[in-house]
Amino acid sequence: MGVTVFLILFPLLVAPVMYLVKNNLLRGRIAYVAAGIEMAAVFVLIGQWARNGFKPMEFFVRTRGADHFILDAEILLMIFVTFMCFKYRKYWISLLSIVPTLLIMWFEFFGPESVEYAHIRVDYLSVLMCLIIGIVGGFIIVYAVGYMHGYHHHHVNIEDRRPYFFMILFLFIGAMFGFVLSASLLWIDFFWEITSVCSFLLISYTKEEIAIHNAFRALWLNLLGGVALAVGIVGFGLTYGSTSLYDLIEQGVAGNPAAVIPVALIAFAALTKAAQFPFSSWLLGAMVAPTPSSALLHSATMVKAGIYILFRLAPAMEGNLTGNMIAFIGGFTFFVASILAISQHDGKGVLALSTISNLGLMTACAGVGRQETIWAGIFLMMFHSVSKSLLFQDVGATENTIGSRDIENMHGLLYRLPMLASFMIIGIAGMFLAPFGMLIAKWSALKASIDENNMLLILFIAFGSATTGFYWSKWLGKLIARSHETGLRAHDKTKRNEQISLCVHAVLMVGLCVLLPFISIRFVDPLVAEMFGSYEQVLSQGLLITMVAIIALIFLIPIGAYLISNRQATNVKLSYMSGANVGNNSEFVDSFGGNKKLWLSNYYFADIIHFDETMRYCTVGSAAVIVVMLLLVIGGVLR
Repeated sequence: MGVTVFLILFPLLVAPVMYLVKNNLLRGRIAYVAAGIEMAAVFVLIGQWARNGFKPMEFFVRTRGADHFILDAEILLMIFVTFMCFKYRKYWISLLSIVPTLLIMWFEFFGPESVEYAHIRVDYLSVLMCLIIGIVGGFIIVYAVGYMHGYHHHHVNIEDRRPYFFMILFLFIGAMFGFVLSASLLWIDFFWEITSVCSFLLISYTKEEIAIHNAFRALWLNLLGGVALAVGIVGFGLTYGSTSLYDLIEQGVAGNPAAVIPVALIAFAALTKAAQFPFSSWLLGAMVAPTPSSALLHSATMVKAGIYILFRLAPAMEGNLTGNMIAFIGGFTFFVASILAISQHDGKGVLALSTISNLGLMTACAGVGRQETIWAGIFLMMFHSVSKSLLFQDVGATENTIGSRDIENMHGLLYRLPMLASFMIIGIAGMFLAPFGMLIAKWSALKASIDENNMLLILFIAFGSATTGFYWSKWLGKLIARSHETGLRAHDKTKRNEQISLCVHAVLMVGLCVLLPFISIRFVDPLVAEMFGSYEQVLSQGLLITMVAIIALIFLIPIGAYLISNRQATNVKLSYMSGANVGNNSEFVDSFGGNKKLWLSNYYFADIIHFDETMRYCTVGSAAVIVVMLLLVIGGVLR
């Protein structure tokens, strides 16, 4: 149990050190060491788990002191949230923290004595989450040290609060480890609240009006999920006498009425954390935060907390109303967010909507609750975590170099910034090109939907995948397009620590693709078998190996393009521009002797896809579906 406790407590202890150390150089070195220690601890945990035969390891905390400490800390969180709400006159939001905290307090003091159960559990899914948090999160912290230095050179009007920033990052890392390793629903509730507060603090980092507004929107939507989580925990505890996550899952699989409503409420809570419709707006607003927080909280890890809970609950949702609700909301979110992404030319905007879209597909996989959809969902989680972290970091580094994150300004980026463009190509390829893991996972989810005769989900996945390919293709085309600027290198301002993180993420992305058959047979297949008690192979090893061979050939494209870009381009063809080309493919002389600029840009269908209006209608419609489905679940149990 020592390693699991270390993983949770060590980042929480490093956090105040980050705040107290004011020297940027010293704080950066401490951050490197702390991130390295945390990564090493993850591998030590995996080693212990392997020596246990890869079987679940459960640890009991037999002292009430730990539970009381968790409760006291949750009360302090409530006081802090209430203070911030009153400070900014958002009084009603404080109720979303006060009510669930008081409910948990009442239950702990006056509720029935809970049956004894393990408080910490290590198994395949929690190990996967620890790898994502430790490795991806650790290298994002490495990246952040360099990025934040450049960030304040470019944003001189923003107060430099780097000690505060790194303190929150480490608090979040510790809370996420606690979240995925906890078997106690009461502990999960506490760490859930910490991640919500960390998100609020990071989004409001700049203290600008829009940042404060977006931070409170993220806070109240996540706290709304916290209310549902607390009600579900207390409801299950009162009727069954346990607050164990695994007791809840067991009773849900058995169809015990005492578990049906709690499962529905906790699944609803997970939708808020995973930024599904109608709760997606908080993640879009979170893009005002510095890039490292976007990569860490709002793409690679925090939003995965909701997906993690949905995967845990998946066996209890198969074939019932709750599962149908989750599958519909996930499929709907996947489809709508991918359409909305077509209208965006801001790089972080596209990444945010793509994140919401892919989280929707993972949510749909959990809602269907079949073995093949969980297999697909696990691979989606792996590829998405690495790919999106890579892309967010790369876009941030590109913005620091060229002064823009607009996709239109990335025309021919491969020839101006070969390293950053190559990493961007690898990240985009991993997200949508055949036969990468994301596409394999989508195919598996589609097959499961067909087997279920779920026509609505089939349509969502088919058309959502098509629109996904459309906006990624536009971006990819911009990167590799040749122009009059081909061969004119920009000065790459990416710092060494940022480059290290980007390189590691790129290697991880390629490694996931190449090792996909091995990962499937050695990790994902046993994970699914552990969840369902049995497993039938989704794709044959022969087919997976064939796909890996194709993947290896596909990766020759960016490598070849990079090598070609090192040569000065002399073979750029002059375009016909209905006039006299002046020789640089950027302007021409018209018939009246006037100079005309040539603009080459993608079409974003902004006049067809009305972003704000579409968001409003989809938010209202999905909210109505959730309310109706929850009422049907509750009505079915009460009947």
